[in-house]
Amino acid sequence: MNHIFEFLFGQYNTYSNTDIVLEITAVIFGFLSVWFSKQNKIWVFPTGMISTAIFVYLLVKWELLGDMMINVYYFIMSVYGWYIWTRKVDDTHVTPISRTTSKEKQISVVIFIATLAFVYIVYQAFDKWTSWVAYVDTITTAIFFVGMWLMARRKLENWIFWIIGDIISVPLYFYKGFTFTSFQYLGFTFIAIFGYLAWKKSLNKSQIQTQTV
Repeated sequence: MNHIFEFLFGQYNTYSNTDIVLEITAVIFGFLSVWFSKQNKIWVFPTGMISTAIFVYLLVKWELLGDMMINVYYFIMSVYGWYIWTRKVDDTHVTPISRTTSKEKQISVVIFIATLAFVYIVYQAFDKWTSWVAYVDTITTAIFFVGMWLMARRKLENWIFWIIGDIISVPLYFYKGFTFTSFQYLGFTFIAIFGYLAWKKSLNKSQIQTQTV
């Protein structure tokens, strides 16, 4: 049992108690954010902003630029998403769940490619191309950027990007030495799967109601 514990959490021997508590706190609020997103609740954004703010601090301290940029972007898109989700499309309805349009798919491709280029330039500037992890970071950053943009716009397909990115992130964060965060992404994967199913059910229900009116 001690060997298992050491394998999972041995890397935290060099971390301060404050950083460990902060990471756990960020993970808890991260879980809350994804759970509220699955439930289609506006609380996804304030809880997510708390989580990302803490992670930005920790990731700057740990010199993980790619991960830090993801969380800065999350924070900015949370503000944007908060506005979109509460914006009324008429006198009584706010922005509903919907499928991604052709134009939004094109924008998603642009965001993905632009993110790859941006991260490449940043990593070049800070000489961060030191291992295969940097290349995987670049891909996951682009995936999560698209996913967050689609979620902010309340698009069903956002969950597909989260599922792919979360699956990649589980072993990636464990390799980096952040076991709690790795567990977080494992939990995110399952929540994202159920989130996709819940949003799809809600969307189908609203479409049926619209057709019968």
